[in-house]
Amino acid sequence: MSEITFQADVDADRAKVHEALDTHDGLTGWWTTGVDREGEVLLFDFPEIPEPFRLRRDRADKEEIVWTSIGAFPPHWSGTVITWRLTDAPDGTGTRVDFRHAGFAADDADLPHTAETWGLLMDRLKGYAETGTPRPFFTL
Repeated sequence: MSEITFQADVDADRAKVHEALDTHDGLTGWWTTGVDREGEVLLFDFPEIPEPFRLRRDRADKEEIVWTSIGAFPPHWSGTVITWRLTDAPDGTGTRVDFRHAGFAADDADLPHTAETWGLLMDRLKGYAETGTPRPFFTL
């Protein structure tokens, strides 16, 4: 199995980063304006995509947020797990975000594109958490 990992130090406290990852306003502030929720299942809509990504919220505490892809779309995400681990930044200010998206097939041809997109999204997450200014990567 293959995985994507990123690490970013965000000049914002953990509560602010957690809010960006676990609330409607937070998620629409950096990822996509198409966010909905059915219980513990997050639905993410994107332009020109036939159905929403369905991510089950498995954990959401102040140290870790975990989602499992339970939808049929995109097919290569099915069963993958996204983990956001939040710790204090090494310099004592801000929050370190360790991101992991695991469970991809070793020969997944879409992995490079997915990794590139997550890299761009991490930059949007950092900017939103630091400034509070929404700048979603995808808009409907």
